Order: sequence, then structure tokens, then C-alpha cells
Amino acid sequence: MNSEASHLKLPPLKLGKLTVETPVVLAPMAGVTNKAFRRLCREYGGGLYVTEMVTARALVERKPESMRIIEHDADEQIRSIQIYGVDAVNVGKAIRLVVEEDRADHIDLNFGCPAPKVTKRGGGAALPWKTDLFTAIVNTAVTEASRNDIPLTIKMRKGIDDDHITFLESAKIARDAGVAAIALHGRTAAQHYSGKADWDSIAQLREAIPDVPILGNGDIFAAEDAVRMVEQTGVDGVVIGRGCQGRPWLFGDLQNAFEGSNERIRPTLSEVAAMIYRHAELLVETFADEYKGLREIRKHVAWYFKGYPVGGELRAKMATVPDLATFRELLGQLDHSIGYPGLRLKVRAAEPGAQRGLICRMGGLTPVF
Repeated sequence: MNSEASHLKLPPLKLGKLTVETPVVLAPMAGVTNKAFRRLCREYGGGLYVTEMVTARALVERKPESMRIIEHDADEQIRSIQIYGVDAVNVGKAIRLVVEEDRADHIDLNFGCPAPKVTKRGGGAALPWKTDLFTAIVNTAVTEASRNDIPLTIKMRKGIDDDHITFLESAKIARDAGVAAIALHGRTAAQHYSGKADWDSIAQLREAIPDVPILGNGDIFAAEDAVRMVEQTGVDGVVIGRGCQGRPWLFGDLQNAFEGSNERIRPTLSEVAAMIYRHAELLVETFADEYKGLREIRKHVAWYFKGYPVGGELRAKMATVPDLATFRELLGQLDHSIGYPGLRLKVRAAEPGAQRGLICRMGGLTPVF
């Protein structure tokens, strides 16, 4: 980006009594957005970092794994959780538990899951089609959360498929119920993650609901994508999911972009190695079990090294790594002279003509190999 390019400055996101200085939300992702990954992302940039999704019923029954999922680090300034449920009674009970036990500062309801095992039962992204049920769940959730003035938000998709579009009616119901914000993924459940996200639907929602913060989601893989979404749709903030997998530094780029800075992080292979090792350490700390932590890091190997010339044999060894010492040794075998892969990195880049930022090296993470 040259010095004459216009800079976008996006104000903080207001969610009821809460202020999110950087209007970026980490989307809940099962097996990904645990305490370790949230901390790693927070080390790069600001935002609202949400837990993995938990079911209302599991919370009501106090399932150990679900109670673990909604735990937060002591320094997480806004403790954010996402709940999924298919009936108002259990959703209400779950939120009451969270409120009475002071386990969160912000609660999000999931109406966006496209998984067939969920939607075929009428849940997830299919639930808003059942208008009465959707209304009952959202009204109950807002009422229970308001007992301690906790802002409640919802995340949804356009609808089930092109013949069953629900987002505008659902948004109006949610607004009338008193939600603090509405996030929309610009795809239907039938699309899953195929095709291109429909940002026009997000703009349509922004226009239809001017009095509630609107967040856009879908096809944001770079800060330039986020800037374009804001410029094209008028949203108050963005939600980041797949785009940050193996790329926690994206939150640094997003903070820079929304503060009007054109600096961007372009990690070398050495810096990526330090990053994934830090992630592994945090996972071991989170699970208090080295073997469990290293089992978890295995799923992230392909994401971190996507676009970098790392041999298949070495990748395979990392995907079965048993402990931190071995992992460190394997990372040391990488060619640490390799820089950022640039266009070889297969993520959706900004469209032709989009503004591109200056390159800066990573700050706050020193290579250790």
C-alpha cells in the first residue's frame, strides 16, 4: 500500500456493556479454539476470542468435557462462550448456570452449524426455519443472560439452501428479542464451505437491521479481505474462522488494518516453526498432559506449513510426534533460511486491484531453532 492510499479505521465493537477494541471475532471451531489457541491468537492481536461450541444439554448435565471447554485463562479480558441447543428449556438452564456461576462475560448462540448430522435433525443452520422454536430459544436466552447484564449474540447462515432463506426474518426476531449483535456467514447450510460467500446478503442484513451491530463472516483469509468486506457491506466487525487455522498472526494483521496501519506480518519458515512450537507448549499446558498436547498439535501441522516447502517425510514425522523434545528436534531440521511464500500460500488473497500492505517481520516471537 502506498502512502497515498486511504486507510480504513474501524471503531471498537460495542456489545452491550462490553467494548471490543479490535472488532474481530474468533469463530468457535471444535478442537481448535481451546485455551491454547485463543492465547496464541491474543499474543498477536486484539479481538473477541470465543470458546469451542458446547451443547446446552451437556452444560446442564455438567459433562466434564463441556465444563472444561468453557474455562478461560485468568487474563482473558472478555470470557466468551458459544452455546448450541435445540430447545428453549435446556438453553435457558444452560445460560442460567453460566450466569449464576459467573463463567462468562459474553454468550453467543450457534445457529450456523452446517454439519448434516446436526441440520438433518433440524438443528444448527436449519433451526431458524422453525420460526416459533427460534423465537422461543432466543427470547429465553436473552432473558436469562440479562439477569447479570451479559450481552447475548447469535451467529447464523443465510438459510438451509437457496429455497429456504431465513436470515432476514431471523435477524428481525433476534433484534426484537434484544440481542447485542448478529453475525452472518454468507453461505447456506447446503453450501457448507463451497463456492463463494455471498457478501451481498451481509450488506442486505446491514441495511435491514441498522440498529444492531452486524458482523460478517465468510472468505476472510487476509486483512485485505476483511477491509473489503467492511467497505462493501458496512458491517461493524468481522468473524474469522478457517482463515486463521495455522495462521494466528492474522489477528495482528487485522488489528493493524482496522487501526489504519498498512503493516502486515509475513512469517519466515523459522518464525512459523517458533509459532507452532509455542502452540504445542500451550496445548501441553492447557491439557496438563504432554502426550495429549502433542496429539492435539498434530492436526495443526498441515495448516501451519501450508505453502511452505516442507517435505512430506518430515511432515509425517511431525504428525506423529510423541513429545516436545522430539517436536523441537524435528522443527530444527527445517530450512530456516526460507522466507514467506507469498503468492504460493494457498489462501484466498485479496482480489485484483485490492490494496496491499507493507511487509513487516513478526514481533514478539523470537525464533528458537
